[in-house]
Amino acid sequence: MTTAITSVTKTVALECTDAGWITTFQDLGRRDTERRGVPTGGAADQHSAVVANLLVGNPRGATLIENLGGELALVPDADVLVAVTGARARVTIGGAPVGSWSPLVVPAGQEVRVHAEVGRGTRTYLAVHGTLAAQTLLGSSAPDARMGFGQVITRGSRVLLETEFRGFPRRYFEPPLFRLPVPVPRFDEGPWVVDVVASHGIHTIPGIREVIEDSEYVVTPRSNHVGLRLDGPVLHPDTGAEIVSHGVPVGALQIPHADELIVLGRYRSLTAGYPIVGVTARDCLPLLGQAGPGQRLRFRWTDHESAVRRLARREAEVRALEHAVAEAFAALGFKTPRGLALSGAPLPGNT
Repeated sequence: MTTAITSVTKTVALECTDAGWITTFQDLGRRDTERRGVPTGGAADQHSAVVANLLVGNPRGATLIENLGGELALVPDADVLVAVTGARARVTIGGAPVGSWSPLVVPAGQEVRVHAEVGRGTRTYLAVHGTLAAQTLLGSSAPDARMGFGQVITRGSRVLLETEFRGFPRRYFEPPLFRLPVPVPRFDEGPWVVDVVASHGIHTIPGIREVIEDSEYVVTPRSNHVGLRLDGPVLHPDTGAEIVSHGVPVGALQIPHADELIVLGRYRSLTAGYPIVGVTARDCLPLLGQAGPGQRLRFRWTDHESAVRRLARREAEVRALEHAVAEAFAALGFKTPRGLALSGAPLPGNT
């Protein structure tokens, strides 16, 4: 048995040969910073980011690379273990097609290239076994452009990695190395259905529940990291009573003065006095993180208990993957993945 991972770390350089539209360092975001006026931030699709890290034996919240639009390509100067998740994408290593949502070995000097398919999500995530050398702000590598913390990776950038991976020999026609229970979300064509739990603000706008349930909404180019701006029918409160601003969770459905619906993202702040009529169920937040301009959405009302049960099922799937990765690595003579919490940590949601 050839040992692929040892206790000796080494520094690997990955040259970025293509960065697409926006490529950044990313993680799961900041904790306990919103009371200081700094948004949580973090990966828009938290599920994909978590799974990518687990597939290469990293802790769930390890820094990885997020690409939004275009193609991402990297060339390492030593063998590395990577995983690509997120939007449906075409992935190649040295020009040969490979699968996403699975651990992949990228040999030294070979290019790994990721190209997301149009209309099947907007963000891809690339995790590499080890620790990426990225700056942090308040304990997180998540970018925040408003704070002057861009974390942008551009073509020609040299990304450094501390890793214990040493590679191992594999023949092309051998059976797949890993068969793992990977919870892969579906980003189908047509409207994506998003489950929503009603909030107290729904009572301030008579009829809004029926309007939202019966309508289709389209993500507009005005959307950004603060929230998705959706074209579609809305209603407004009958009175001009002021609403006191307060903090809101990720995925809150907000109705501003304009005729649009806003779904707040991970860089949201306060309500700004607008009514909040519902909150996206946490297991549907990855869908919102992958919704780009032109994506059609439909909302389906659900109750809190059902939303909690669906989130628990998703977390059980992630925990099953976590255990399976540890067992697979051990069976191959690998060191148990670094920092893998087999006791399980809560799957990040709308905190």
